[in-house]
Amino acid sequence: MKFTAQQIATKLEGTVDGDPDAEVFQLSKIEEAKKGSLTFLSNPKYKPYIYKTQASITIVDQDFVAENDLSTTLVRVPNAYDSFTILLDQYNKVKISKTGISKSALIHPSIKLPNNCYVGDMSIIGEGSEIGDNVKIFEQCYLGSNVTIGNGSIVFPGARILDGSIVGNNCIIHSGVIIGSDGFGFAPQENGSYKKIPQTGIVVIGNNVDVGANSTIDRATLGFTSIGNGVKLDNQIQIAHNVEIGENTVIAAQTGIAGSAKIGKNCVIGGQVGVAGHITIGDNVKIQGQSGVTSSIKDDMKIQGTPAFSYNDYNKSYVYFKNLPNLGKEINSILKKLKL
Repeated sequence: MKFTAQQIATKLEGTVDGDPDAEVFQLSKIEEAKKGSLTFLSNPKYKPYIYKTQASITIVDQDFVAENDLSTTLVRVPNAYDSFTILLDQYNKVKISKTGISKSALIHPSIKLPNNCYVGDMSIIGEGSEIGDNVKIFEQCYLGSNVTIGNGSIVFPGARILDGSIVGNNCIIHSGVIIGSDGFGFAPQENGSYKKIPQTGIVVIGNNVDVGANSTIDRATLGFTSIGNGVKLDNQIQIAHNVEIGENTVIAAQTGIAGSAKIGKNCVIGGQVGVAGHITIGDNVKIQGQSGVTSSIKDDMKIQGTPAFSYNDYNKSYVYFKNLPNLGKEINSILKKLKL
């Protein structure tokens, strides 16, 4: 499909600076764009590329001032980054706007799917499951018994959503995700062995949640593992049994959260963070990457390190830590002068 600069400006409530009939049919990065491409400029670091780009149309902030001649038509908007994100979202919806049920899908006869759903090749949906309107379940997915998928949610190829799991509206479950697998529960025995503790709970995921590729969310031992509305999980994240994560918390890749930990609302957790079990992290907490959190954290804290503590204190301490070899030499020199 092709779109003109005027059509794009109308969609974004912006204005055209250049040829309103300029057409585009693809999205590109500004440094790689060719004729027929739509791109954007938001980061000042990339400003030199706007004078070289071959893109037919470039989205810019309203206050952008050109210092040299331009060959690209501009669409001026209040916020170029936000506007381009809107277009990416629309592009993505068109790309995945499939409907219909594959002949090779295995769907329990008791399940009634809305007409606007899509189920891809060799996907399985178990007995008692409920699938909402406009749900897209791509190829080779497995949904166990009594699974609920809310309206508008997308399950990408190869995801596994096990018995009893509940996924809210407008969620995105990426490839390789496993939701509802057993939590890590074993009771030590007198002979040194371990006896498995049955995991009888479920996973409950709110609305507008993203779960990144190859992440795992374990079912609860009892009750539920809970992921709040608006939570965004990166790839390769481990959420253990009975964990609770508050709404709009964002967690980067390779983070592991141990059983029964409670994480508040609007937290930002960096990559490779480890969170111990049975602790509480307050609201609006920011945790720097590779930190190890071993005790409860109050609201609004910024922490770093292992064990993690105040971000500012960590940076001050690191200055001394980095200089320890020199400090050691100075101390030894003083001790020699004092003949101690």
